[in-house]
Amino acid sequence: MTISDFTDNYTTAFSKAFAGIEAFEGTTPISYSEAIHKCVELVMKAQADNKKIMFAGNGGSAGITSHMAIDFWKNGKVKATAFNDSSLLTCLANDISFEHVFSAPIQMFAETGDIAMCISSSGSSKNILNAAEEAQKSGCSVITFSGFKTDNPLKKLGHINFYVPAYSYGFVEVLHNLIIHCILDAKMYCKDTIDIFNKNTPM
Repeated sequence: MTISDFTDNYTTAFSKAFAGIEAFEGTTPISYSEAIHKCVELVMKAQADNKKIMFAGNGGSAGITSHMAIDFWKNGKVKATAFNDSSLLTCLANDISFEHVFSAPIQMFAETGDIAMCISSSGSSKNILNAAEEAQKSGCSVITFSGFKTDNPLKKLGHINFYVPAYSYGFVEVLHNLIIHCILDAKMYCKDTIDIFNKNTPM
């Protein structure tokens, strides 16, 4: 296969994954736009109640959590954090277990009314499943982002669940980032009246 053919196939497959994104309220299917709307309402309530968003993800998903935590508090004016500090991760992995590197800080820092955004491409990473379960116990609203198998366990653990129908890490990670950006940008555009499409246009 030529690079040109590969590029065409890659773009087609990505577009198919994007078009096939599924969303659920619990385990009940809802439209993508309705899910975004419900997430924006959760974020707005957290902001009004002076609550925070906690992000959890491994590897490439960890990069998404760091990126989006900054964007939510800098641009969206909502308290947000990602538990990605290297000392935190290595300490908890060594002293407790890697399976609890996110659930332990959630247990410590979560407050009723917070939001936990839990990201796993496979939807089966044990530390992300534990994070979602601990956040539920702590009275948080949980939003999950998963991919790969349609019956992955993370897909059932959130109040709102997004699923990307693809087995490519690149596709799933990019689309998870897009979905979370969409939540933030919808909040900024529709609720904060910030023109996210043109706000960086040179004067």
